[in-house]
Amino acid sequence: MTSISEIKNDIKLKKLSPVYLLMGEEEFFIDNITNLFIQNILSDDEKEFNLNILYGKDTSVDQIVSICKKYPLMSPFQIVLIKEAQDLSRSIDSLISYIKNPLNSTILILNYKHKTIDKRKALFKEISKIGKVFESKRLYDNQVQNWISEKLTSSGYNIDRKSIILINEHLGNNLSKIDNEIEKLKTIKKDDKNIISDDIEMHIGISKEFNNFELRRAIGEKKYVKAIQISKYFSDNPNSNPLVVTISTIFNFFNNLLVYHSNPSVDQKRMASLIGVNPYFLNEYSIASKNYSLRGVVKIISIIRDYDMYSKGVKIKKATPELLNELISKIVDVN
Repeated sequence: MTSISEIKNDIKLKKLSPVYLLMGEEEFFIDNITNLFIQNILSDDEKEFNLNILYGKDTSVDQIVSICKKYPLMSPFQIVLIKEAQDLSRSIDSLISYIKNPLNSTILILNYKHKTIDKRKALFKEISKIGKVFESKRLYDNQVQNWISEKLTSSGYNIDRKSIILINEHLGNNLSKIDNEIEKLKTIKKDDKNIISDDIEMHIGISKEFNNFELRRAIGEKKYVKAIQISKYFSDNPNSNPLVVTISTIFNFFNNLLVYHSNPSVDQKRMASLIGVNPYFLNEYSIASKNYSLRGVVKIISIIRDYDMYSKGVKIKKATPELLNELISKIVDVN
């Protein structure tokens, strides 16, 4: 597989392969790489005749091959970009005849989003031989947080860990959405290079006191009153704080706490890796482990599973804001 940095180097040096297959779940990186090709390979004048953008659902393999076999006009290259190439999944294998004998002046870019081409297929193997394949994988929460940090620090901004977590908690793993909010934040901050939780609350609309991160911590520390205050805020703002997402967050916390309890002799670095969280969170699990025994955690996970079903309208109870209060009360009662 090819890395982003390798493709960037291809573009910078203009030592280009005839085919680039950009596939996978995370569309942000696919779009980012595609934009680099469009912005850097052809001049504005060259784009008029040599930039061909087709959509999988509106084109055919025969049409793609026909365009790929044309020579560029007043340019060393032409780009043939197939967006949503996954919509060609039933016929894309027939591209292999062109892939085996491509035109070196044509740069064929296949945006195959939300899925991957079977690596056992002949098409994939032929593209790998003469072109470049990039698999765009979704990032885990701790990877998203590192990505946010790197994106801001590389632009000269300072941001504290809590603010990074708030962004991740609120926007999830949607890198496109996070990127848009970060760019908005950078525009607002201008020459002020320090980003704090107040900025996140003011400009991205995340409460620094009432969010899933603070709820999880309050439950872990058995701060019942604080947890209920956050629950009330959630019930007053249901669109920003969906019950299903909150219950999933609580479940993940106790599932991780179960792993923490089960590995008492593991060092911190290894523990963070086992749980799949940033080491910043380990103290939170250390405190929670003193408040909830291993047996208690197992019981709580069973309780949360029931309330997860309730939140989705399954079983007897209806999905109401009071469900979260009830769940919190039952969790905090467990030792």
